[in-house]
Amino acid sequence: MCDGELIPPEADMTEDAWLRAGGAAPAARPPRAAGPGPRPAAARPVGPRRRSLLGGAVAGAALAALPYAAAPAAARPLPAAPPRFPLPSGPDPNGEFTLLVTGDAGTGTDAQYAVAAAARRIHAEQRFALAVGLGDNIYENGPESAQDPGFRDKFELPNTGIDVPWLMVLGNHDCSGLIPGSGGDPARGDREVAYAATSPRWYMPSRYYSVALPGPAGPLVELFALDTNPVASTVTQTDPFYRWDGPYMRAQRAWLDQGLRASRARWKIVLGHHPYLNNGQHGSAGSYDGFVVGHYTSGIHLKQLYEEVVCGRADLILSGHDHTLQVLEPTVRTGGTRQLVCGAAAKGGDGRSHFGHPAAWQDFASLGFMTLKVSDRALTVDAYTVDVPTRTPRPAHRTTITAPVAAPHATAR
Repeated sequence: MCDGELIPPEADMTEDAWLRAGGAAPAARPPRAAGPGPRPAAARPVGPRRRSLLGGAVAGAALAALPYAAAPAAARPLPAAPPRFPLPSGPDPNGEFTLLVTGDAGTGTDAQYAVAAAARRIHAEQRFALAVGLGDNIYENGPESAQDPGFRDKFELPNTGIDVPWLMVLGNHDCSGLIPGSGGDPARGDREVAYAATSPRWYMPSRYYSVALPGPAGPLVELFALDTNPVASTVTQTDPFYRWDGPYMRAQRAWLDQGLRASRARWKIVLGHHPYLNNGQHGSAGSYDGFVVGHYTSGIHLKQLYEEVVCGRADLILSGHDHTLQVLEPTVRTGGTRQLVCGAAAKGGDGRSHFGHPAAWQDFASLGFMTLKVSDRALTVDAYTVDVPTRTPRPAHRTTITAPVAAPHATAR
């Protein structure tokens, strides 16, 4: 499970304890160089496309003794996809984009269909410009091919009627294999990238990518979708390409650093399946599930990525992984960046808070989703819980941010 290197357990310290221990706000960064003019609403696929021969399964006699279920059903061809739903070319008449945010949805269960039906009701009222899927798109181990029937049963059918581009992020259950949820076979994520060519909804031009949406005077919001699996798996990555310090993660970090530095968007949002801070049972990066050793299980290198590249630059980090709904407060520790955890689109949490990071609102039992309204004036987070038997969305919380994190006096109410 781990490679034996001791990492001090710091990720789930309280904010006060972190400050007493000598924590400091993210260092000031030099002013950004002048960038290009306004960009169209287009994504920039990045990162190497590499199919690995070895996907990160743990070697050893223990694996040979694991009880395996029957072999998965043979992939059935999907019909040719209709034209893709386009990225929005501009905000709505109110000058804003409305985004649906879901996570950990891909079970194919009645609970998933209920949450999707509730989101469809909000879509009928507010008209989403985009949707975001924060990983664990195809439980339990990810798809067996780009034609896996799970894409239909666990994505297309539940989301029928929410006919917008879905910006998809890879989760640990999308990149597993022999051990469900391990994240130990990152190469399986290539199948989800390939599926994007046949779906009108599924948007994943590469394993990590960005999408900028235009406003009247330049980019209004830019979203950066990450692949966090190689630095948060529960097993050691055996393929050198996907090691925590291998070429894939080095390239992704350099891309994210350059992208956030160069972005001219008013609002910047980072999407990553594994959260930075989290009050749910999985815990925060650096001590996931109580592990504080090794390069992988604890998520120590993802913690470093968030703290050194994202905090103080992005307005929001959106994550799933924990099956809860949380709107955490920005703090000195985060450099003003706010963490949202939204992983309750098909599974609920255990009903209680496990840690004490400051929160504006949190729910550890309900299923639900969130929406983001993004305009030049504000970024508004709305959280909804869902009554599963009636498929009814219930407004639960609203937080409004009135200034970007990079601007002075960013406020929330």
